[in-house]
Amino acid sequence: MRLIGLAIALAAAGLTPAAAQAPATTPAAAQPASAEPAGRPDAVAPTAAPAEGQTAVPAGSLGVTTPAAQAFDHAPAATDIGVPIEGGKGIQEQVTPIGHEAAAFHNNWLLLLCAIISMFVLGLLVYTMVRYRRSANPTPSRNSHNTAIEVIWTLVPVLILVAIAIPSIRLLRHQYTPPPADLTIKVTGHQWYWSYEYPDQGVTFDSYMLKEADDPTRQPNQRARTDADGPPLLAVDERIVIPAGKVVKFIITADDVIHSFAMPAFWIKQDANPGQLHETWAKVDRPGVYFGQCSELCGARHAYMPIAVEVVPEARFAGWVASKGGKPAGATPAAASAAAPTAAGPAAAEPAVQQPATNQAATAQN
Repeated sequence: MRLIGLAIALAAAGLTPAAAQAPATTPAAAQPASAEPAGRPDAVAPTAAPAEGQTAVPAGSLGVTTPAAQAFDHAPAATDIGVPIEGGKGIQEQVTPIGHEAAAFHNNWLLLLCAIISMFVLGLLVYTMVRYRRSANPTPSRNSHNTAIEVIWTLVPVLILVAIAIPSIRLLRHQYTPPPADLTIKVTGHQWYWSYEYPDQGVTFDSYMLKEADDPTRQPNQRARTDADGPPLLAVDERIVIPAGKVVKFIITADDVIHSFAMPAFWIKQDANPGQLHETWAKVDRPGVYFGQCSELCGARHAYMPIAVEVVPEARFAGWVASKGGKPAGATPAAASAAAPTAAGPAAAEPAVQQPATNQAATAQN
């Protein structure tokens, strides 16, 4: 009986097609020998070469291609605006509406008022020293008070403070009631560098100070500062880029200790506190490169946290966003719309996953 069963098995094996006898193979195994095994994490599926002017999207993007990101040429830093000027006097030249209003209030009203008060007090002091000197008044006056003078020196300072308060409150109202923002940037201070995020454009990067070419602490992979980057201790490897003539809202916070985001040419100085979000804004009409730095003592390398903002025309700003791999605000990525039908196919082919009854019961209890 055993021999009969063995003979039947051999006969059945001989009648089975060769394709059925071969072991089952996966699609990856059917690839040429040079292809990477599908099970390896670093395996890359072969794709068609991208068309000229396009770059292939990394794996996971369903093979969609997007226009290649163009390199962005940053403007060289100026030496007469947006930077500290050696031997300069007064406030740094302002380039925002709030800065213009604040500088005019300081230069045309506060300084003038300070000069008038100082000259008046100096005149009174000189008159008193001459008029009431001992040689001219051997017998001093015995007057203890004067009602008219006391009323005057009480009312005049009050009027002066009111004259200062009215434009001050107006300036604060303009500063803290910003117009609707065209662009939002989140600023995060770290020890000791800045991080910037453009949430509407999908752009995020860190910014570090550029070191000098002869700085012994500069690493071989770190680019050295040039004059086109900006002054020493203020030039950075990644600038904030904003469009000219647009209202930019800065949302400022910190990751570790208190920092301060300060841009003198924008009339901005806003503390960055961990766990808190502070808001300020700017509208710059004049393209150029402007520099600031952290203005709150934040540790050993506090002096090495510069800020650089490059203001460009709107078309160049769009080019910069593209060079960072971002998208214009409010735009729907073409890749997403193109990938939607392709993604729907595999999803429809996959069988629905049945949730265990225990999970359903737990959900019902919750």
